[in-house]
Amino acid sequence: MHCSTTWFRKSVLAWYDVHGRKNLPWQQGKTAYRVWLSEVMLQQTQVTTVIPYFERFTLKFPTVKALADAPIDEVLHLWTGLGYYARARNLHKAAQTVMADFNGEFPKTTDVLEQLPGVGRSTAAAIASSVFDTHAAILDGNVKRVLSRFFALQEWPGTTTSQQQLWQWSEALTPKKRVADYNQVMMDLGALVCTRSKPKCSQCPLQAECLAVQLDQTHLLPKSKPKKNKPVKQRYFLMLQSPDGRIALKQRASSGIWGGLFSFQEFEHFSDLEVQLETLPVNTTDIWTEFRHTFSHYHLDITPVLVQLHELPNRIEDNQTLWYNPQLMDKEEQAIGLPAPVKSLLTILSKAR
Repeated sequence: MHCSTTWFRKSVLAWYDVHGRKNLPWQQGKTAYRVWLSEVMLQQTQVTTVIPYFERFTLKFPTVKALADAPIDEVLHLWTGLGYYARARNLHKAAQTVMADFNGEFPKTTDVLEQLPGVGRSTAAAIASSVFDTHAAILDGNVKRVLSRFFALQEWPGTTTSQQQLWQWSEALTPKKRVADYNQVMMDLGALVCTRSKPKCSQCPLQAECLAVQLDQTHLLPKSKPKKNKPVKQRYFLMLQSPDGRIALKQRASSGIWGGLFSFQEFEHFSDLEVQLETLPVNTTDIWTEFRHTFSHYHLDITPVLVQLHELPNRIEDNQTLWYNPQLMDKEEQAIGLPAPVKSLLTILSKAR
């Protein structure tokens, strides 16, 4: 290591005492439940996006018991728009595990915390260090960026060898005292100073020993993931509208993309959608403009097709179909999870009547 661990720790903790974030919602009235909830929400998501979701969640589900007892549809409803919906399903399962296996008390050790659904090594360490003052190193995206630049890591941080190296650095630098503050400041530095683009190096307490600064590589590090062209899938969304303005939705399987959320019936080929329409009491058909929704591993080009019915057909009046009123989208009686593009389309439909 090209600097002393003592210098590194003192430098970042001195910065934290003056500039660190100490007023985040989950830092107030700190409990394992609130910290765990925030850590799961913060996976793949920025603090500014998470805060309103966190506040709505804790208002609706103030305790782990309240979350465990809630129907999964209510949980997914409050998660709508936050993305990576497997996190919400794991959150619900983990809450039920805490109630069933740990009498409603979160385990205090990282190895047991890691056994909860959706809790990995870094998340477990963040909870244990923040709430129980356990000596545990973290390695979220912000910390990876700080360490990748400080040590001038010359390969993409996502490789196995890079991950191993980053964990070694993180564990070596994490102090036994003030571990909660240290882990928080490492996240703060990544979020506020050592940002992805245009890092504020002049404000960084580590600038004097940062190898990326010395090598003039802050704009090059961390190395980007090797690019692959994302495949493109095309789908037609059938938006069936009843005479009174309700829209037919169906719940997707619990696994896979948008698992457990309510969506429109999808068709890969327009000809298959036309076959479906032949069996329905169609009044009018309107093909909307195609738009793109991008996932982490592919693009989805969506063509919405609004079909207004002149009556409700008996054959789709079944337990699988929910006739949803877009006018009441945010009302309690319609608390269901919706994928972001489906919610956007429903919002347009709610304004059209």
